[in-house]
Amino acid sequence: MRDFIQSLPKAELHVHLEGTFEPEHIFAMAARNGIDLGYESPEAIVAAYDFYDLPSFLTFYYKAMHALQTEQDFYELTYAYFEKAKADNIVYVEPFFDPQGHTSRGVAFETIISGIHRAQADARTNLGIESNLIMCFLRDMSAESAMEHLLMSLPFKEWIIGVGLDSDEKDNPPLKFAEVFQRARAEGYKLTMHCDVNQKDILGHMWECLNEIQVDRIDHGVNSLEDPSLCEEIAKRGLGLTVCPVSNNFVVQTYTTDEIRKMLQLGMKATVNSDDPAYFRAYLTDNFVALAEHGEFTQAEITQLVKNAFEVSWLSEADIAEHLAAVNAAA
Repeated sequence: MRDFIQSLPKAELHVHLEGTFEPEHIFAMAARNGIDLGYESPEAIVAAYDFYDLPSFLTFYYKAMHALQTEQDFYELTYAYFEKAKADNIVYVEPFFDPQGHTSRGVAFETIISGIHRAQADARTNLGIESNLIMCFLRDMSAESAMEHLLMSLPFKEWIIGVGLDSDEKDNPPLKFAEVFQRARAEGYKLTMHCDVNQKDILGHMWECLNEIQVDRIDHGVNSLEDPSLCEEIAKRGLGLTVCPVSNNFVVQTYTTDEIRKMLQLGMKATVNSDDPAYFRAYLTDNFVALAEHGEFTQAEITQLVKNAFEVSWLSEADIAEHLAAVNAAA
């Protein structure tokens, strides 16, 4: 099954670039930049990975970001992920980045995006991987800060395909950012939002995503299965759901295999993604293998999930058709 999964050309729609920061790279970059994170070795960093819910993960996630200081740092972070993606036979990516996690430390927006964009260009040339960047706002920061960063992005809008919303969801509903996302839509950006698993008021948040924000996609979205009318609406609109099995197992102690299969049965466009693979120790192929091992997913189910990712991507219809043909040929 791993060989079959590896053979399929794949797309990844839910991966945080900051979540691809491997412990060896964190340690080396912190040393290079004179940043003391309080760890004596990469092994000590891994030993500190004690995630049992979303807040416990975010605490370490933001701490590690301090090692990222220069344009070259962001280039190396991004290109290292693309090399991992190449090894997984990923041909298209829509990666997230969190500028507020860096500008709040004094790093310029231009520094961040220039390093990322340069890595995207080199990955296209050297690795054959196409990508389109999604800028995420941190929902536990203010809507004013989100708007400020949206405006910062406009000189670079040709480098960004859409905007998202991530970080701690508790008491930070989509409606808090309605004006920001309305402006983003007016600027031509696609829209997505995290609806993390088992969060407070999660069903209400998903309805806000659909009816108030009118998103083009939902990140995670597993709890939609608790509301049949919500499932029906998501399926009717053809909205993608970017589910992350190994990440879910860390946060809610289940790979959500039953839920992913149910989504497929309901005609919902579920996709499989790695989320923060350096922290959860599993890149995209590993996530598909987890479905096969823990949920006994068939080759046909795996193939459908792979196709879904291309179908709900923000590529052109012609590019989608070309990638689907390649999947069919490989399957």
